[in-house]
Amino acid sequence: MSAPARAEQATATGLFTGVIVSMLAMPTTISVTEDVKEALLRVASELQLRLGRRVDLNEAIRYLLLRDKKPELLEEACRPVPGFEDAYRELMRERRRDEEEARRKYGP
Repeated sequence: MSAPARAEQATATGLFTGVIVSMLAMPTTISVTEDVKEALLRVASELQLRLGRRVDLNEAIRYLLLRDKKPELLEEACRPVPGFEDAYRELMRERRRDEEEARRKYGP
C-alpha cells in the first residue's frame, strides 16, 4: 500500500495519523522539457488504466525508477536544465534589487 493510501486509510480510521504524516516527504519542484512532461503524462495515464485509480506524476516517476522501463526518459527528466545557474543568479540579483528598492521606499 502506498504512503498516500496509508495516510488516507489512517485518516479515515483516525489511527496513527501523526506518525504517517511525519513519514511523508515534502514536495519538490523539478523542471522538465515539454516532451518529457508529455511522456510522463502518457506513463501516468497507462498506470491509471492499469491500476484503475488516479496516478500523479510522482508515482509515474517512481514506477519508472523501480521498473526501469524507460531509463532514457528518466535520465532526461533528471538532467539539469541548460542555463539554470545563470538564470538563477540573475533572478537572485533582481530579487535583491527589488528588496533594496522596497526598503528605500517603505523603510526597514
